[in-house]
Amino acid sequence: MGKQIGKQSIAFDKVVYILANTEVVGKKEKDGPLGDYFQNIFDDHLLDKKTWEMTEAKMQEQVSNKVIELSGLSKDKIRYIFGGDLMAQLMATTFGIKDLEIPFYGVFGACSTFGASMQLASIMIDAGLADNAMAISSSHYSSAERQFRFPVEFGYQRPKSAAWTVTGAAAVILGNESGAVKITGMTTGKIVDYGIDDAMNMGGAMAPAAADTIVRHFKDFGTRPGDYDLIVTGDLGVYGKEIACKLVNDEGYDISQNHMDCGVEIYSDKEQDTHAGGSGCGCSAVTFSAMVMNKFKIGELKKILFVPTGALLTTVSTNLKETIPAIAHALVIERNEVSK
Repeated sequence: MGKQIGKQSIAFDKVVYILANTEVVGKKEKDGPLGDYFQNIFDDHLLDKKTWEMTEAKMQEQVSNKVIELSGLSKDKIRYIFGGDLMAQLMATTFGIKDLEIPFYGVFGACSTFGASMQLASIMIDAGLADNAMAISSSHYSSAERQFRFPVEFGYQRPKSAAWTVTGAAAVILGNESGAVKITGMTTGKIVDYGIDDAMNMGGAMAPAAADTIVRHFKDFGTRPGDYDLIVTGDLGVYGKEIACKLVNDEGYDISQNHMDCGVEIYSDKEQDTHAGGSGCGCSAVTFSAMVMNKFKIGELKKILFVPTGALLTTVSTNLKETIPAIAHALVIERNEVSK
């Protein structure tokens, strides 16, 4: 089994491999800077469903079935599914994967859910409690807007600090058989609350949590920013990215030269009017599955620190004028130079 490292980390004894990955995104994501990386795109934001929520469930159904197909495994070889979304009771995930009849753990970490799900799946595999497990996550612009802010029909004005929820879903299958990419360690984040209460500034709320996890990771593993080709955060956006880099630098680690944020990369504000960038459970999930995994497979990346981030607010906490706690989870992901 993996061994405890420092205060919050685990180094895996058994290598956990990413055996397959896939994603699906909407038209806005396809029209963004990463459009050429995405494997599956749909133009109809309802996917023939009557509600946005069931559309998101359909997205999860599509990627879960597709990733199993790509892995070459039968579904009975998948021991567990770990996953979630932004909706209450994990509605998209529950309805999306129910027909697979695979043991399931629902995971909620807001926009960090994909990272948390990959961590839990990795722990099971490293511990010898599963040969293969799936991690899955999704978000949909319209379902998230309806739940957390206002229905899109309302046409409210978004401030420049607001992010645009990514319409997308991604799934990976992790296993103990050799693959092109492997997960070798992880750092579990803790809840960090800097007192920000503006629900339209989630990047600012999440940046301290991202910085806290990144710094903790460096201390636990005894590594430096230069040990990684990229340090990839989830959806801090343009403002959160700047704050996170400063907070990490204040602790003696300069990540400005190799830091990438999925929320910054996925949209072009100038062309798409997305303001601070992308957000949502699907943001880091589809960016990782599409662009990051592609760069691993062609040899452009050898080692990264993947740090999905999440703002743990709810409609109730927002209406109560409470602050926004946040969290970030980190995974060490490397290219397997001797893969089959």
